[in-house]
Amino acid sequence: MSERPAPLVVTALFGRQDQAWFNALRRAHYPPERNVLDAHLTLFHQLPPSAAEELKHRLSVETRGVRAPRAKVIGLMSLGGGVAYRIEAPELVAIREGLVDAFTGLLTPQDAGRWRPHVTIQNKVRPVLAKAVLAALARDFTAREVEIAGLASWHYRGGPWEMHSRHMFA
Repeated sequence: MSERPAPLVVTALFGRQDQAWFNALRRAHYPPERNVLDAHLTLFHQLPPSAAEELKHRLSVETRGVRAPRAKVIGLMSLGGGVAYRIEAPELVAIREGLVDAFTGLLTPQDAGRWRPHVTIQNKVRPVLAKAVLAALARDFTAREVEIAGLASWHYRGGPWEMHSRHMFA
């Protein structure tokens, strides 16, 4: 693992069964040469490396002794060149809003803006292929609850992410 400073990504961690389900969908639909990560629900795309210890502390506080937030897959969304599952998780939204307040001034415009929780299962494909996958998945779609098991932060150094910290809900 490289120790050079790297931006931090923050994600929610799914329970084992839900992670396996999302990963299977990602393997089936994501271009193999680009599929270098497990399926994930990103809370923040890029926090500065200078925030690493404060972030670790805050994620620990948000999860220690706290019941896991409820979450539900509520539909599909087009990404133009890809497909994602929309996630509804009001308690996770509240956690994220608290972190937005804590890191105000350090956030990129993308992270400071409105959050649309989703799990990308296809990206960087021709729009015609994305539309076909969206239509096929929509035919059999049923809303389902998913388990949010924890929160994690990752170092982004251009390839697969490197774990920075992991914090599990009670």
